[in-house]
Amino acid sequence: MTEIIGWVGLAFLLLAWVPQTYDTIKAGKTEMNIAFILLYVMSSFLLTIYSYLGNDLVFLVLNGLLTVGSGINLYYKFFPRTSNG
Repeated sequence: MTEIIGWVGLAFLLLAWVPQTYDTIKAGKTEMNIAFILLYVMSSFLLTIYSYLGNDLVFLVLNGLLTVGSGINLYYKFFPRTSNG
């Protein structure tokens, strides 16, 4: 039962991030605060490593996916897509 709660929490947290990341990709830029993005990328990456070392699959998957999502936002913060029109 405890693991099911973890997977449900994982799903909710991802559901919160997917629209933001989708909007970022669609717009080719993000208005998110750079300090927030940097801290989020670093913390989720370190928590991914911690989860791997601790053999915690729920948090390994969650933090791995959040690292990717926040990494996408970080990329578009530093390299926004510009229109040539």
